[in-house]
Amino acid sequence: MLETVRVELPGREYDVRIGLGLITDAGKHIAPLLKRPKVAVLTDETVAALHLETLRAGLAAEGIEMTSLALPAGEATKSWGPLQQSIGWLLDQKVERADVVVAFGGGVIGDLAGFAAAILRRGVRFVQIPTSLLAQVDSSVGGKTGINAEQGKNLIGAFHQPSLVLADTGVLGTLTPRDILAGYGEVVKYGLLGSANFFEWLEEQGPRLADGDVATRVEAVRRSVQMKADIVARDETEQGDRALLNLGHTFGHALEAATGYSDRLLHGEGVAVGCALAFELSARMGLCAQESPSRVREHLKSMGMKTDLRDIPGALPSAETLLSLMGQDKKVVQGQLRFVLARGIGEAFVTGDVQPDDVLQVLRDAE
Repeated sequence: MLETVRVELPGREYDVRIGLGLITDAGKHIAPLLKRPKVAVLTDETVAALHLETLRAGLAAEGIEMTSLALPAGEATKSWGPLQQSIGWLLDQKVERADVVVAFGGGVIGDLAGFAAAILRRGVRFVQIPTSLLAQVDSSVGGKTGINAEQGKNLIGAFHQPSLVLADTGVLGTLTPRDILAGYGEVVKYGLLGSANFFEWLEEQGPRLADGDVATRVEAVRRSVQMKADIVARDETEQGDRALLNLGHTFGHALEAATGYSDRLLHGEGVAVGCALAFELSARMGLCAQESPSRVREHLKSMGMKTDLRDIPGALPSAETLLSLMGQDKKVVQGQLRFVLARGIGEAFVTGDVQPDDVLQVLRDAE
């Protein structure tokens, strides 16, 4: 079962291949991109322990030599120190401009390795092999790369498209239930922002996805990637439609910052809470019926997911402090914070016409 989604960017088109066994067959897929049979792999220690030798064997089957650097797992790796370490290591490996860097891991490694490839020798090609559900449906596609700053998430980076994405859904079987549900936060986002039909499908099929049904997982990844590919093709650098992909992220990124980018709140969990809050804000502003946020919450709760600030373990800052953290978001334009809100499920839009008092009240109600 192999599905392919084409990301149509003139002169920089690439495939996202989705299915079982893609790591085992990685050499077959990557070989056509190579000028010489050698790749440098950036990964994390968790993924390396589980899957690195499978990747090595898959590359060796096509005569491709692999060197690798395994960084600590976790959001803290998306920072200056590990980036500098990665760049130094890639230079030590004598990676040339015609070579290929492989990002082998979840969203953290994909973002970090992609950014390293973007700035190494002013741009080296890279391949994404995402190993988490979140990375397969979202961060590996579209060319956003970068690291976090003390001031906020993903504030340092570059647009740098991969040459290929290999989404091996077989590796999802090694994820914890919590990591699967964190990735599911990004899957649900696609239905909420642009496809009521997809959201309805998820209401029916979400439990099967969580339980490990292979066909359901492949279909969920394919539909999510297709929606993202279509948006990226229209708006690569987020001048318009692409901003819709940030549904839930303005709230979510502030909550991640407030929890110190720790495992108190995973990125996809923050997105899920953020989506619930964005729909509550939409209803409070009279943009959608209260039925919509209630339905969003009901589905997320039925999947065992967080929907409110009170669901996040540990103390959180005040609503005023969270609003201040939102002010560091990349979506601020001329000092004005922009939100992705909704007129209903599948009907998201971007607006700067939001009163701070409405945001504060939604945050207080979620405490």
